[in-house]
Amino acid sequence: MSDINATLSAFPIFIKTDGKRATIIGGGEEAYAKARLLAQSSAQLRVISEHIDSDFERWGNDKNIEFLHVPYHRELLAGSALVFAATGSETADRQVAEDARALNILVNVVDRPELCDFYTPALVNRAPVAVAIGTEGAGPVLAQQIRARVDQMLPPSLGKLASLAAYYREAVELRVPRGAQRRRFWSSFFGGKVARLVEQNSLPDAALEIENLIRAQQAEPQGHVALVGAGPGAEDLLTLRAQRLMMEADVIVHDALVPETVVSMGRRDAERVAAGKRKGCHSKTQDEINDLLVELAQSGKRVVRLKCGDPLVFGRAGEELAALRDAGISHEIVPGITAACAAAADFSLPLTLRGVASSMVFTTGHDLKGNSLPDWARLAIDGATVAVYMGKSTAAEVSSRLAEAGLSPDTAVAVVENASLPNSRLMHGTLADLAVLSEFDDLTGPVLTIIGDAVAGADFEGSEPLASRRHTALNAVIQQEAAQ
Repeated sequence: MSDINATLSAFPIFIKTDGKRATIIGGGEEAYAKARLLAQSSAQLRVISEHIDSDFERWGNDKNIEFLHVPYHRELLAGSALVFAATGSETADRQVAEDARALNILVNVVDRPELCDFYTPALVNRAPVAVAIGTEGAGPVLAQQIRARVDQMLPPSLGKLASLAAYYREAVELRVPRGAQRRRFWSSFFGGKVARLVEQNSLPDAALEIENLIRAQQAEPQGHVALVGAGPGAEDLLTLRAQRLMMEADVIVHDALVPETVVSMGRRDAERVAAGKRKGCHSKTQDEINDLLVELAQSGKRVVRLKCGDPLVFGRAGEELAALRDAGISHEIVPGITAACAAAADFSLPLTLRGVASSMVFTTGHDLKGNSLPDWARLAIDGATVAVYMGKSTAAEVSSRLAEAGLSPDTAVAVVENASLPNSRLMHGTLADLAVLSEFDDLTGPVLTIIGDAVAGADFEGSEPLASRRHTALNAVIQQEAAQ
């Protein structure tokens, strides 16, 4: 798999073409394709070839393209900012590339990336907005497929919205304070009512809304905290709302278990604060986190409190919400995919199953430490599917207490480490096998255990049987006793 920190061998840039010449050598289909791409820019196009396809020339005459029906020679490249070799002949293309470099002109050679100084991207055009997709020549078809997806995502009115932003930019710079307030203005401009009005072609109403936005940002900035679910770890399971808020945040306060790949999806210049609590490694107390969120919001910052899974499931959201309410801080909650659902998905496991399990319990094993059996344990005996969070250290306790309470030792169990991630690890067995889980020294990621009759419907292909580890542990004990 590709490393998120892998370097590009070609750095993407946008080259100004207004008033500059781009020269294409060739008159066939490859040259025609390059001309159609370049015609979306303001470059002055020149095509040089003794033989030029008639459809190409007919199209080009309507675009004011200059066609030269002459044999190629080096002097014809003079004065060009960019050169494209598209003759269809490797020998001829190589000669064009050498001549262009001798004249210090950047050259692109169609379908020969090793001869290119630059690559032409697949382009989504919403002028003045442009999205360029490149693969460094490795997969032009892939680039086109990505382009098609991006093209569907971007409304046709986006260019008009960007032009409107350019028109108002000077007024905004004069009237809206620099920094967080100006970022907030542009975030609302491009992602709120203004964008919707432009899409509806209601430009007078859009102008009124822009004025309202400017006045709002001239007031004292108001802080805001969003408690955001980061999901179980896979960055593509982050919700669109969560990603939008991360791109608007001034500060991202994140848990220790939130992967860097997810944190890095926030705004690049946002302050990042690692504040999560992990077993044996508490960087901040809960009271300190509460105070930090209040302090940041009171200073006018937009804060994302990024929590693993869903903030309302074992995320201590209640304590943070209480602190925000007491301080009068504006706040919101963005749900995330909780680990139990991700673990079930890894196993293709139905958490509810008609006629088998009609209820679910999300819990931790720690409340089995007391003398009385918690209510959820009784639900498990009645057929509920139970998801035990942070279940490795309490596995033996969960197994023995549920068995003592009457749950069959043959009840199916599924265990997932690092749910949703490429390095997830799946194990399965029965309640009687579960106790051995605490002996797995190689389980270092978050572990979630699912118990119940519905687990029997899971897909166990690629899953490790807990019984095999249980037998290994038992044999080790026997050998140890025999040695004594």
